[in-house]
Amino acid sequence: MKITKTIPAFKDYIWGGTKLKEAYGKQTDLSPVAESWELAAHKDGTSGFAGETFSLGDLFNDHRELIGTNADKFERFPMIIKLIDAKSNLSVQVHPSDEYALKNENSYGKTEMWYVVEAEEGAGLYVGFDRDVTETEFRTLIAQNRLQEVLHFIPVKPGEWFFIEAGTVHAIGKGVIIAEVQQNSNLTYRLYDYGRVGADGKPRELHVEKGVKVSNLSAYKPDKRTSCEYFSCEYAEIDGTRAYTADKTSFVALVLMDGAVTVDGTPYQKGDTVFVPAGYGEFAVCGKAKLIAVRI
Repeated sequence: MKITKTIPAFKDYIWGGTKLKEAYGKQTDLSPVAESWELAAHKDGTSGFAGETFSLGDLFNDHRELIGTNADKFERFPMIIKLIDAKSNLSVQVHPSDEYALKNENSYGKTEMWYVVEAEEGAGLYVGFDRDVTETEFRTLIAQNRLQEVLHFIPVKPGEWFFIEAGTVHAIGKGVIIAEVQQNSNLTYRLYDYGRVGADGKPRELHVEKGVKVSNLSAYKPDKRTSCEYFSCEYAEIDGTRAYTADKTSFVALVLMDGAVTVDGTPYQKGDTVFVPAGYGEFAVCGKAKLIAVRI
């Protein structure tokens, strides 16, 4: 398999905007475009490859050697890579651990990592709590629509990253574009949603009981990890030429957040995700760009 650009799946959630289409080259009839699933093999969205008829799921099932030997311990492709455009605030939510999710939902849990690609003036993220809270207080704040009062708000700027462990109550704030690398899960427990209604005109469902069971109620402690058992991320600002290697243990996915490069001579631009199959060997990335390199 050659190096190639991925073809994403798209989501038109109500909080999304138009930047992924206007500034990041995403071609879809959906509007808004909240999420671009750049690399995914999930029942809710599967990515493909430019010029190819097979999907990422096909590779995982039938040509595991192109995914890499590190994938052999997983029964499903282990991660999803997304670009997220938050025109409005996302709901305040929490994701369960693997232990809870596998027992109760037949799903992986969801630990994730956020890279800030763009941030408007004053934009930020809600991550965890400003202080320890009790379960009784947590329930009361949710019932009174006051949960934001105790959430830890972090003003952000491009280039910052945050590791969000499963169980961390969180929300992406409006005016932020995120590159997200996460476990292969679409399981979210929504705790607060600003009273918004969905496409059916009804308030979007909350999942308070499950959310309370899985939430970490301790005060937020910064977490700057860049890897876990499911994925490893490396941020780079390239100005010239940089060598990478895709050995037999894992593919390399390059997510271009800004600028333009050639990868072994083929041009790619801002918004592209470039898939280099496992076992490809050394390859050159040339140009000026900000990117993350993701592996298993």
